[in-house]
Amino acid sequence: MTDTTQPAAQSEPIYRGMDRATLDAAYNNSAAVADSGEWLADWCVRSGVSRALPDAQLDVPYGGRERARFDYFPCGVPGAPLFVFIHGGYWQRNAKEIFSFISEGPRARGIDVAVVGYTLAPAVCLSEIVDEIREAIDFLGAHAGIFGFDPHRIYVGGWSAGGHLAAVASGWPNVRGALVISGIFDLEPIALSYINDSLRLGRNEIVDYSPINLLHPGAAPQCLAVGGNELSELKRQTFDYEKASAQLGLAVKLRILSGHHHFSILDELAKADGELTAELLHLVS
Repeated sequence: MTDTTQPAAQSEPIYRGMDRATLDAAYNNSAAVADSGEWLADWCVRSGVSRALPDAQLDVPYGGRERARFDYFPCGVPGAPLFVFIHGGYWQRNAKEIFSFISEGPRARGIDVAVVGYTLAPAVCLSEIVDEIREAIDFLGAHAGIFGFDPHRIYVGGWSAGGHLAAVASGWPNVRGALVISGIFDLEPIALSYINDSLRLGRNEIVDYSPINLLHPGAAPQCLAVGGNELSELKRQTFDYEKASAQLGLAVKLRILSGHHHFSILDELAKADGELTAELLHLVS
């Protein structure tokens, strides 16, 4: 018997009235910001300055894989809180070395910073990435005495896919709060988009690692930040997560940073007087 089944038309809606091409564009931050490559190049230069500081501790291994390492930037104050930052790149691009520059703002305000690396897809699946982040935070907590920070004041943060991982980690018992920047809170549209070509999300991962499914009473405080000029889907995801959090009475604050896009928003964490540095101070106070 001849199989007459035809593939779905490319224009067929697959998510919230969007076809595949429209959905792909709705999550393509690099294409949405024309000079995104220049932003990344600038971050590399600025991070080189941070990495050259004499007290920076680079490439500290926390696990067995090559990228399971973190860079530690102390503020110089004994017993300071620790901010664990997780980089973005849709779980399949970038590296911790690009993001050392974000440590400048927190360090200037008395907060130690650890910028965590992790193994990228498709070499590993999302569940393994989450496990690595948990391993990094556990390692840091167990070695707080060596690094000199307060093990009872560990806060997480992240940008883009790193924001997703920070939101997941916010529910862990050794995490006191989270600063989630331009994050992903529902993996369903990700699984339907070009991003999943390498990420290869399974159904269980979509359900189990969508932060909007993980909200629970008593969760740690979170600050959600998104740029006013970001893609509408990233803003919608942030708004939906904040609304779901409010319905549970959780301590979740929403900040929309006017005039900022997906890349420029990180400047507000890299500056001592930045808006996101101020939000981090509120979390740790």
